[in-house]
Parts: sequence; structure tokens; C-alpha cells
Amino acid sequence: MVERLGGSWIPKLGGAMLALALAGYAVPLAAQTPAAPAPSGPPAVPVTVVNVSRADVPILLRNIGVVQAMQTALIRSRVDGTLEKVFFQEGQEVKRGDALVLIDPRPYQAVLEQAIAKKAQDEANLTSARLDYQRGLELVRTQSITQQVVDQRTAAVRALEAQVRADDANIAAAKVNVDYTMITAPFDGTMGLRLIDPGNVVRAADTTGIGIATIAQTRPITVVFNLPQDALPAVRTNMTAGKLPVAAYSADDKTLLATGELMTTDNTVDVTTGTIKLKARFENAETKLWPGQFVNARLQTELKKGSLVVPSIAVQRGPANLFVYVVKPDNTVALTPVKIGQDDGQTAIIASGLEEGQQVVVNGQSRLQNGVRVVPTQAKPAS
Repeated sequence: MVERLGGSWIPKLGGAMLALALAGYAVPLAAQTPAAPAPSGPPAVPVTVVNVSRADVPILLRNIGVVQAMQTALIRSRVDGTLEKVFFQEGQEVKRGDALVLIDPRPYQAVLEQAIAKKAQDEANLTSARLDYQRGLELVRTQSITQQVVDQRTAAVRALEAQVRADDANIAAAKVNVDYTMITAPFDGTMGLRLIDPGNVVRAADTTGIGIATIAQTRPITVVFNLPQDALPAVRTNMTAGKLPVAAYSADDKTLLATGELMTTDNTVDVTTGTIKLKARFENAETKLWPGQFVNARLQTELKKGSLVVPSIAVQRGPANLFVYVVKPDNTVALTPVKIGQDDGQTAIIASGLEEGQQVVVNGQSRLQNGVRVVPTQAKPAS
């Protein structure tokens, strides 16, 4: 019986005691492991923010403008003749008085020489008539001739004097025609394409109006643009304080081409469109403006000092109004309606809805809605 206990019951008892020991060890180990936290909502959205601040902002009026030459002229001949020489190159910049083309001057030079010869002949006749008149005065005192003869000689002298004056006029007219055979630049400018070649006959009375070439003054140059008639009072008022700056931008409204100043407004409002035409002047030293070019004109009427501003990218358009996302102290966002005084594409002037120092979202708005938790990062200053 002792062997039976040693042989079968002792191993079974040892196994049971081992199992109880392992179970007692596992229970406190499980009790020491923390439970996983339950999910508390969607993760916070990373966004970029800036502070609402104050700045001096120019008030701008914009519209598409057309570049126009300060002066332009069609070069035409004022006399008939053969075009002998062309002294300019197409696209060349010329100065006032520079020779452009030469019309055959020989026929007009011959007429001038005839007029000069005619004057010399009439002056000789006048000299002879004056001598006859002087002799007549001596003879009439001795009663060798009658007073009637003296009067006739006096009339002859006066007629020849008039003829000499007429000769002077004919010479002047002939000189003008000779001068017209050499066409010079009427002002500083840039030559256009040549419309006629040497060897062709040009006529002063040409009804086609083709001409020889065009010349346009491009430095300085002007830009003409329209604004709504409602802007006229502000423009006129601020013009009295001085010249208003105007900037000309490229067609994509991103590249600044030139800066200038407002010259004048038109004297009437266009009744069909309700707009007023304005003209601005640009020095155009780098010739980035060209006649006929379309540009985006920006007229600055005044400078608003201490305006409340945010970057334009912060302003979103809703179905009923404009709004921005404001980051609250608990790092949630609030959809806040705003009113904009002006938005030039970079900076928006806040008329109402925000206060200085508030944080607004400028990047990451697509994932936001009212009350969403965010992880804000301050935007880096523009370099």
C-alpha cells in the first residue's frame, strides 16, 4: 500500500500543486497590465495660422488697360515724286529731326532755281525803273517831260517792287517743296514697318492713306483704362492732393511691368457703360510697355493707415458670405463670418468680424469645419 502511494498518488499531487502555483502567479501579473484607452474622437488637423494684424494698405482700383503711344504719326510725302532713299531701319529708335526718307528733289530744285532767276531779272528791271524815275524828277523840273511821264515811271517802280516781293514768295514756296523732299522724324520715337520701297512714286494727294511708315513715341508711354463712374469722386478728390500712382501688371496680373502716375480723366462718362476713361503716364525706361498691349492697371487712390488685415488666402467663400477659420484657445476652430473692405489678392482688409491678435487659418482649411480640433503652426514670415 505504501508502494501504491509512492508510485501513483505522489506524481499526481505534485502536478496539481504546480498548476495551482502557476495560476496564483498569473493572476497578479494580469492585474498589473493597464487597459488600452478607448478612442476619444478623430485626430487633430494640422494647420498653418497667422495673427490678425494692422498695416498700412493702399486702396487700389483695377481694370484692364490698353497701352497707347504718347504720340504716333503716319509718315507721308507732302510732294509728288520718286522715293529715292530710306534712311531708317524698321523698328529703329530715332530722334526728332533725324532723316527718314528722301524724295527725288531735282524737279523742285529746278523750280527753285527758276524762281531765283526770275527774282534776279525783276530786280534788274526794278533798278532800271528807279533810275528812270530819278531822271524823270530832274527833267520835270526843267519841263523837259511832263508830270504824267513821272507818274508813269513811279507806277512802274511800284509794280516791279511788288513783283520782287512776289518772287520772294515764289522762292519761299519752292524752298518749302525742296525741304519736303527730305522727310525727318517729327518727334523721338520708334519706327514701324516700312510700307513702301525705294523706287516707287509717292503722291501728296494719295487717297489710300497708306503712307511710308509709322512712328510711335514709346518713352514715355500711356495706358488708358476704364473705371466705374462711382469711383470718379474718390479719384477726383485725391487728384487734388497730388499725383496718384498707377502700376501696370502683365496679363496674368502677377508681373509688375512699370509704375507711373495718373495724367487725367476723360471729360465725360460713357453713358452706355457707366464708366469713365482715365489715362496714366509711364516713363517706360525699359520699354516693357508697347503700344496696343493689354495690361492690368492698378490705380492707388489713397493709403489706409492701421488697417486690420489678414492674408487673402485666409478668406473663404461660403454660400451666403465670406468667412475665416479662427483658432480658439482650446485649439478648436470657429467658422467666423467677415466683411472685406478690399482684397488685392495678397492682403485682405477686414471691415468687420475679427479683432487684432486673433489667429486665423491660412493653410489646411479643406479639412476643417466648425469645432474641429487642430494643431496650429505659425506661418513663416514672407522673405
